[in-house]
Amino acid sequence: MHRYRTHTCNDLRESHVGETVRLSGWVHRRRDHGQLLFVDLRDHFGITQCVIDVGSPLFAKADALRNESVVRVEGPVVARSEETINDGLATGRVEVRIADLEVLSAAETLPFPVNSDADYPEDMRLRYRFLDLRREENHRNIILRARIIDSIRRRMVDASFQEFQTPILTATSPEGARDFLVPSRLHPGKFYALPQAPQQFKQLIMCSGFDRYFQIAPCFRDEDSRADRSPGEFYQLDLEMAFVEENDVLTAVEPVLHGVYDEFSDAALTPMPWPRIPYAESMMKYGNDKPDLRNPLVIADVTEAFRGSDFKIFAGQIEKGAVVRAVPAPKAQDRPRSFFDKMNDWAREQGAPGMGWIVFEKGGGRGPIAKNLSDERLALLKKLAGVGEGDALFFACDRESGAARLAGLARDKVGQDLDLLEKDAFRFCWVVDYPMYEMDEETGRIDFSHNPFSMPQGGLEALESKEPLDVLAHQYDVVCNGVELGSGAIRNHLPDVMVKAFGIVGYGRETVESSFPALLNAFKYGAPPHGGLAPGVDRMVMQIADLPNIREGILFPMNQRAEDLLMGAPAAPDDKQLEELHIRVHLPPELRETPPAKD
Repeated sequence: MHRYRTHTCNDLRESHVGETVRLSGWVHRRRDHGQLLFVDLRDHFGITQCVIDVGSPLFAKADALRNESVVRVEGPVVARSEETINDGLATGRVEVRIADLEVLSAAETLPFPVNSDADYPEDMRLRYRFLDLRREENHRNIILRARIIDSIRRRMVDASFQEFQTPILTATSPEGARDFLVPSRLHPGKFYALPQAPQQFKQLIMCSGFDRYFQIAPCFRDEDSRADRSPGEFYQLDLEMAFVEENDVLTAVEPVLHGVYDEFSDAALTPMPWPRIPYAESMMKYGNDKPDLRNPLVIADVTEAFRGSDFKIFAGQIEKGAVVRAVPAPKAQDRPRSFFDKMNDWAREQGAPGMGWIVFEKGGGRGPIAKNLSDERLALLKKLAGVGEGDALFFACDRESGAARLAGLARDKVGQDLDLLEKDAFRFCWVVDYPMYEMDEETGRIDFSHNPFSMPQGGLEALESKEPLDVLAHQYDVVCNGVELGSGAIRNHLPDVMVKAFGIVGYGRETVESSFPALLNAFKYGAPPHGGLAPGVDRMVMQIADLPNIREGILFPMNQRAEDLLMGAPAAPDDKQLEELHIRVHLPPELRETPPAKD
């Protein structure tokens, strides 16, 4: 018989009755029934009820067990009596009579119970993450993550992709987010960077003659935490393909993602092929480039209904270049006035001066704006927004980007407040045709809008003949339920086009050559047209498991302040380590030690 177990705590059934078995696991719960003591024994696989009576010489030992102590029990499998059967457990029709008991590891008093679903502060849970992961739901989430990654790998291999690993210690490059730097002991004063993504390496793999690459890639970015973004590090399905156009990448990735969501969820899925929405259309209809297509509301441009109208607030701003976006609120005529006032207050919280509204009723409209509009203009509003009697409209008036932002947020809020979002569904789309560049409204500076390594639509000719803001790129995002799962592009594989593209944002040839020496050099020796994508694994797990934040699906996450409370990171190095690395720490003034005051 095996030293620790003949079966797991999920194996035993009525067919095992009469067998002598050995189980090992954690004491999940104890129940003292006077003459009998029940011990629920738990391992990775499940729970088995074990029982010992007061007459056993081992009773005192069993009675002294604390929850989460690790024990080995041995004894015969017996059938439970009819009234004690628990079909909520896979092993609920049998139990083990304890004939032998060994404490393998005694547990101290727990900081919080493992056998409870009660909520506890996140910092406490992360400090004792090894206990938190013993809890059923958290344990199940991590197993689900492993199964999702296994499914992704299987589907990618079946689609003729090959998995390669790219370096973790590499060079810094201007890719947007802050790098994590690693000081070099052998090269004083120089630093490695942890990769924000394997972007350059996967392009170099294509230049090396491979055809389809993927990996479940760790990525490192020094950026703030959000509910859908883990600070410090994350994992993505990184992939690249040679000799492809945009459509080839999208049609290769769709079955993989669709298959994963279909395998691990019972929700309705968008049938393939998924909608492809141009960026400009997405900004117009949904107010952002991450549309939640469970929400049926569509934003409308109603600028012309207000241009030259008696509603001077909007008319005056339109003359200065503003636009007006309208968000419909179906069947809102019976909503109380407080519903509309709360939207106005909410808009102020978003930094807007407010949010006007109109309710369309028989014979006209109701609300603070309606009295300033003629019947003809009210009719035009209804036509432009596609609404009818009993519906309402909320308005955002601002420069195009500001109006889109507020209208997009309002669309989300109205959809939620009116309970319009489709239930139990994952709605996917591709957002395509991103602008290559964008302008900072405050500085007027031109910068890349998305990925600097993308091929501009029209190539070098477009860069030389068009205004930068008019150039579109072969860039695309995959979006699900309003969450960007990943970004991708057909890459810029031509040195002259790459130099020109970076030159528009102020990087000269020398800067490009020094920042991307390997990539630019590889392009000089015959590079295939290539493209790829990188959907986030953590975000997929978060959605499929319906988690409140991304950290719940990560084995050992940092907290929102980018601290690893379990391991105590980040931590201050000692003087010897700093000396070996030839660096010194320069703390900000508020963290420097104040010298003692002189007498």
